[in-house]
Amino acid sequence: MHGRPRKPLKPEDAAASAAKAEKLRVLQSQFLHNHHNHIYSKEAVELSTKLLETNPELYTAWNYRKLAVQHKLTENDSDPDSLKSILDEELRVVESALRQNFKSYGAWHHRKWILSKGHSSIDNELRLLDKFQKADSRNFHAWNYRRFVAASMNRSEEDELKYTEDMICNNFSNYSAWHNRSLLLSNLLKRKVEGFVSKEKVLPDEYEFVHQAIFTDPDDQSGWFYHLWLLDQTVRVDSPQLVSSWPTPGSDLILLGDRCLDGCASSPFTRFHLDSRTFPLVLYFNQAVEGVNSSTITVDSELNTNKDLVWKPLSSCNSKAAQVWVTQLNLPDGNTHSSKVFPVEDSSPISSLYQLSIKNDNELTDFEWRAATIAKEIDHFRELLSLINCKIGKLTLARLLMAHDAMMCPPANKISHSEEVLELYNDLMRLDPTHVQYYKDQHSLVLLQQVTSNWESLLSRCFHYSNSPSNRGSPMCLQLKNLSLSRLGSFDKLLWVQMLDLSHNELRSIEGLEALQLLSCLNLSNNILGSFTALEPIRQLKSLRALNISYNEIGAHSIDTTKYLCSSPLSHSVGSEWNHGQTVIDDDIKSYWEAYFILKGLNLTQFDIVGNAIVNEKFKSFLIKVLPGLKWLDGEQLH
Repeated sequence: MHGRPRKPLKPEDAAASAAKAEKLRVLQSQFLHNHHNHIYSKEAVELSTKLLETNPELYTAWNYRKLAVQHKLTENDSDPDSLKSILDEELRVVESALRQNFKSYGAWHHRKWILSKGHSSIDNELRLLDKFQKADSRNFHAWNYRRFVAASMNRSEEDELKYTEDMICNNFSNYSAWHNRSLLLSNLLKRKVEGFVSKEKVLPDEYEFVHQAIFTDPDDQSGWFYHLWLLDQTVRVDSPQLVSSWPTPGSDLILLGDRCLDGCASSPFTRFHLDSRTFPLVLYFNQAVEGVNSSTITVDSELNTNKDLVWKPLSSCNSKAAQVWVTQLNLPDGNTHSSKVFPVEDSSPISSLYQLSIKNDNELTDFEWRAATIAKEIDHFRELLSLINCKIGKLTLARLLMAHDAMMCPPANKISHSEEVLELYNDLMRLDPTHVQYYKDQHSLVLLQQVTSNWESLLSRCFHYSNSPSNRGSPMCLQLKNLSLSRLGSFDKLLWVQMLDLSHNELRSIEGLEALQLLSCLNLSNNILGSFTALEPIRQLKSLRALNISYNEIGAHSIDTTKYLCSSPLSHSVGSEWNHGQTVIDDDIKSYWEAYFILKGLNLTQFDIVGNAIVNEKFKSFLIKVLPGLKWLDGEQLH
């Protein structure tokens, strides 16, 4: 166990083990006979006691005892002394079993069940817990049971908080005590108990408390986990915030047809190429929210064509809550066949959408103390790292610097510490190769934040898809290739993007890309996408017309590990659309069911998939069948 090699048993030990196993088999056989025949006699119950004292992990035996207790309680419901005796015996059996294995799930659950009958006292249970927590102060089973007892007996959360403080002071390495402290503080702050009304009053003292553990023993992880929880509490705002939208509030939006006249405005942030009579409005929140509808969100438009907009959450698991919500704005009838681009000053209804405004009254009210707290923590950890070379210290400093930049970015319009954070993650990749993928992912997120921090940085990576002067109004492509990206982020800054080049990176999934509702052209070539499951977000990109996933690893792996890293067609939105009343008899669909579920319903006209292991003539024929609007496949025009 835990890397220790097994040693062969001595002959006498092997004989003793075999005898014990034989005894256990006999007990189990007799017990199962009693259980199946509903025998609850004194002798039968005592046999289950012996069995549980030998093997506390036998769940069936605990369930049998519940049935036996219910049977006895029914027979003795008029005798209080008998009832007490029955429940006392169960508590004794549980305690005896816990002495054999105080991490037995079945034993702890059985004790909870007995307490639910209203038996025992809080003092008696806390005395028992003290015994087990002295034997192992980090035993999470005992801590879980303690929370149950405290809630059942209405024990003060302030008293429990003081208990966690005492346990931590006795042993800084008590992760379970730190965890219990975070649960208690979360509840006290949520209920705004006296003395715990605001984070501003509580969290600074908690930072000082955890510093004692971290700076005393930087190699122990318990305090670091609690510090990460404190950082999350400091950064997280109490109510959801609308952080981004497309179009931006108050902007003038130019809707373009097939071509653009010379002199057409060239900003990609307020221009949308229209190929239908609708276009999307997108809201991006800082956390998943529910209840977005026409009564909670007000959209003011000169078009005035949509009284009751239907908002849809973009969630991969069919949840009613999502960070990204989208609706479609319908254009009025008229000019339906015109491809001419009208100047923004033109009064024609297809030409512009004036002053789109999305009202949101939620605002941060405690920015100053949060920013000051983070800045103070940065100073502490710079000092710590000047004394010791600590991996988790570097990681914490990187998180603090990014949290500080995230707070300061809106007013400052820049990210001050990105270069330092990138270097910290580079150091961590060298120092800790075991967790290199996590550091690479974080490095990618920071790099994307740096790239998207302002319009000038974004525009430096944009180019017109056509170099012809007459096509200056054509969509601009945002180029994010050759950045060694292993993870995507900063979607709230990219809602305007219609053409995106993510080629020559190290992407295994594109989770979150569904937020880019304007995407019509997406290049994911030369990445390491391992399956069609990794492409699930494209199913929600209704404007997507051109997709390039050439030279990836689709079909090269016998096991689709993407299912365990992001949402899966088997369990979420894709599988839910299967019509169970129909029998699929198409052999191609059976062979390529993941590709079928991902690609069906897409309006792709151009698709590149060459260079993937899955590609052969049979698969190409399948693609032509499942994508009826396809005109180009791997650079060849279809007839």
